[in-house]
Amino acid sequence: MSMDEKKIVSKLSTIGILGNVLLAAFKLISGILGNSGAMISDAVHPLSDVFATLIAYIGVLMSKRPEDKEHPYGHERLECVASLILGIILAVTGLGIGYTGIHKIIEPSELEVPTLLPLIAAVVSIVVKEGMFWYTMYYAKKLDSSAFKADAWHHRSDAISSVGSFIGIGLAKIGYPIMDPIASIIICLCILKVSFDITKDALEKMLDTSCSKEFEDDVQNFIKQQQGVEGIDLFHTRQFGNKVYVELEISVDRNRTLVEAHEIAETVHKNLEEQFPSIKHVMIHVNPSEN
Repeated sequence: MSMDEKKIVSKLSTIGILGNVLLAAFKLISGILGNSGAMISDAVHPLSDVFATLIAYIGVLMSKRPEDKEHPYGHERLECVASLILGIILAVTGLGIGYTGIHKIIEPSELEVPTLLPLIAAVVSIVVKEGMFWYTMYYAKKLDSSAFKADAWHHRSDAISSVGSFIGIGLAKIGYPIMDPIASIIICLCILKVSFDITKDALEKMLDTSCSKEFEDDVQNFIKQQQGVEGIDLFHTRQFGNKVYVELEISVDRNRTLVEAHEIAETVHKNLEEQFPSIKHVMIHVNPSEN
């Protein structure tokens, strides 16, 4: 990992942890003082995001370690492990919020009309967490980090849950207190959806899943444009963490010398890795053309 990448990772982690701790404290106090179960439930979310950011930080640092004797293909899959853990944490958080909402609906005697303070806290949370989403996602894309992308979606899901809190609290204030716990259940469903997407993406990258058709088409079209390549006989891709491995068989003029065929393969290898930064390695086999 370069010094610039280390600075970005450190900055993302510091802002994520500090921002979430302060926001969680503000939302928790607002929920308690303002009689809002939805806001108290919502306060749990940024607390879970603190652990999410820590896991993303550790996962990214470990995944960037260079290859060694025991791990000749590198450590990129450790970032997938981090993303998987983040998805599970998010699911547990969502289920806890949903349970709280269901319990309050079953026990309506516990319902209270919230004050104005939780509404203010919801608006602050929406603005802050949406800002943290865009900030984290911007740098996650620069790092090509699935763990920090997952962390960004933690921020976005918190903003969404705060929107639900705002609606539920607002309706509770105008005479529908049942809407406060119903908002908690809606928040739960939104969080579970994000959790499912993060977990699914992590598992796909851990199981050597092939890349998207669009990516494979772009790569194959690029290969066919390379000088000396007459065709593609075999083409496989597999995701390894946030990197891609390519297995390739190309056909070249059967009258070319071994040295010439080797040079063509080397050029294709080099150009592919330069054109597509996510490709970590290309294994090329050369076949003689049938013509």
